[in-house]
Amino acid sequence: MASQPKYPVYIVSKGRFKNPMTAIYFEETGVDYLIAVEPQEKEEYEKKLGGNRVLCLPFSNLGLGSFPARNFCWEHAKNNGFKKYWCFDDNIRCFSRWTNGKKNRTNEALKAITYIEIFSDKNNIDICGFEYRYFSAKPPTTAFKVNCKVYSAMLINTQIPYRWRLKYNEDVDLCLQVLHNGGKTACCVYYLTDKITTASKMKGGNQDELYKGNDPKKKLLKAKMLEKVWPQYAKTVIRFNRYHHLVDWKVFKNNGINSRLNLES
Repeated sequence: MASQPKYPVYIVSKGRFKNPMTAIYFEETGVDYLIAVEPQEKEEYEKKLGGNRVLCLPFSNLGLGSFPARNFCWEHAKNNGFKKYWCFDDNIRCFSRWTNGKKNRTNEALKAITYIEIFSDKNNIDICGFEYRYFSAKPPTTAFKVNCKVYSAMLINTQIPYRWRLKYNEDVDLCLQVLHNGGKTACCVYYLTDKITTASKMKGGNQDELYKGNDPKKKLLKAKMLEKVWPQYAKTVIRFNRYHHLVDWKVFKNNGINSRLNLES
């Protein structure tokens, strides 16, 4: 197992210099990373994590969500000669792993990341990542599911001609760009991410910039934006008592998949 990830690890963060959760977990588990932050918060993040960890963005307060920062990290990795890059959200507490039928926190962050890298390289996956812990209800029968949505912890091929571009649901949109054009995505259900999701639990990030106030109109706009761009795949529904997008990922089940795809990594 590699001592460090093969591909560079980036965390996109804003307003969370007091508690950059993903970065803290990586510090604890020995994962090399860069955290991309806006200029006005650079010094605060450096105080918390050290100057060697901070990648300062050339813009601030665009009001567009995180996609410009994600694209900056993409180009940074590509310009440094990497064929893939990791893009992590900043509110991941840890990785978990299925063991003896239970989901247990693991400090094997390097092993988990390398596990994904090996699978992605072996099977030429365009976007690969981890399932959310709370979406994995029972022990999996295979380590990966394929041609599905991937979010929050993504290993992305820097050579593909697509980019982050939406203010809302940018991860879903990027996966749809890949799959619509015949590419492949995969999500690990053996290793999982434990991510904080609601504004009430963690301040900063898109929650402050885009979703503050829990306005139903904003949630409707968020869902409708995806439907507007991808009417053939996405529709707006009410789930969990709120507006939500719904995508039928099954239409992509045969994208690039053949009998040689190794779902066990």
